Amino acid sequence: MSQFFQIHPDNPQVRLIKQAADIVRKGGIIVYPTDSAYAIGCHIGDKRALERIRRIRQLDDKHNFTLVCRDLSELATFARVDNTQYRLLKACTPGPYTFILKATAEVPRRLMHQKRKTIGLRVPENPTAQALLDELNEPLMSVTLIMPGDADPLIDPYDIRALLEHDVDLVVDGGYCGLEMTTVIDLADDDPVLVRQGKGDVAPFGL
Repeated sequence: MSQFFQIHPDNPQVRLIKQAADIVRKGGIIVYPTDSAYAIGCHIGDKRALERIRRIRQLDDKHNFTLVCRDLSELATFARVDNTQYRLLKACTPGPYTFILKATAEVPRRLMHQKRKTIGLRVPENPTAQALLDELNEPLMSVTLIMPGDADPLIDPYDIRALLEHDVDLVVDGGYCGLEMTTVIDLADDDPVLVRQGKGDVAPFGL
């Protein structure tokens, strides 16, 4: 049976954030709000938790997870970024984007694109997600919470609890955070490439 935390969307309760971070550190899977849609995440180094998420979402081993980071400096730990890319990232983070970048050696191999050695990273503009990332002091390994056969993410925390109460360890109710997923921009090569149009504006990338 999963736990259910009602966290204030603008002023997250420190006690609950600490408990949520402890659940992640102990190998738990959590559902949490972002600035685009609810996500499901786990500790960056936990292979068993990763496999549990794959089963819930029915994802194959080729599906790439995203590292959700608290700020640009943390993102730069896990991706190789040149000056042009850095300026683009600085202008658009935090925000509803996922960036595909060349991975550094800090990224576990199982999270990289097998051929391109890239990784998806994002910095969400959501107080609950930011508080959780600050408390963890490292990224969350995450995917958007879209159930098998659905076209859209789940948006109601009570529906999420009813559906997944035996599959996840914690559902964080951070209020409504929308249906739109992130805009995915591939910055791994010379020119930005739009992979998926979502909530984020593509104008800063000349697309």
